[in-house]
Amino acid sequence: MTTRRTSPAAPEPSAPAEGPSFEAAIKRLTEIVSSLERGDLPLEESLRLFEEGVKLSRVSQERLDAAEKRVEQLLAVDEEGRARTAPFATTSPDEEEGEGAPF
Repeated sequence: MTTRRTSPAAPEPSAPAEGPSFEAAIKRLTEIVSSLERGDLPLEESLRLFEEGVKLSRVSQERLDAAEKRVEQLLAVDEEGRARTAPFATTSPDEEEGEGAPF
């Protein structure tokens, strides 16, 4: 019997759904850099790790960019200093292709 663990926070809707979490990607990237800096790996292994590191770096940057956009939306103000509000998307792209929301 498997036990399913749930995290206390819901996933961010604007964050990429695939790949490791930001924290896991950074941790793995740190491990890769340490391995490459030692300089004792065969060329093919070094290239494989470098490629993995580049992918993790891109995923991490995408997550940071998405977080920055969300913060900008939350902190936006108009010319008079009032908070600007905008609705967040509440449906997934799959739902939009179907019948749509009943509202």
